[in-house]
Amino acid sequence: MPRLLVVHHSPTSGMRALTDAVVAGANDDSIEGVDVAVVPALEATADDVLAADGYLLGTPANFGYMSGALKHFFDSLFLEIGGSLADDGSASGAVAPGKKPFGLYVHGRYDTTGAIRSVLAITGALPWRQVAETLDRTGDIGEDDLAAAYELGGTLAALLA
Repeated sequence: MPRLLVVHHSPTSGMRALTDAVVAGANDDSIEGVDVAVVPALEATADDVLAADGYLLGTPANFGYMSGALKHFFDSLFLEIGGSLADDGSASGAVAPGKKPFGLYVHGRYDTTGAIRSVLAITGALPWRQVAETLDRTGDIGEDDLAAAYELGGTLAALLA
């Protein structure tokens, strides 16, 4: 059975609400045959990542960057989960074919640009491909935001079904 791994850092009520909506969408009753695993970023292991067929990443925007928890996830597991480095030590986009699908959701108080850029820079050097537009939200979370998060979760799960 395909597995969708949701790796998130949800320290605020807004991020928790988005994560809950993403997970609910991924578990929608109309989508069958997908196992959804939800793991906080500080608890995710290489085994979790390697056992998954697709990914949803969630992070708040902190000081113009992804959360420290999601950064720790990438720092700890990058090479073990198939990351590729160039000769100068920078992230390299040269990864094996058969890239696994991923989606991203980000919430910030005022701006999410740096957080999105930082996540996409790292995922670009992993054997992953972004298959849904980034869910990018600022300010208070409303019903439309939750509906978009639900749709994002459902989209990734449906792609794996």
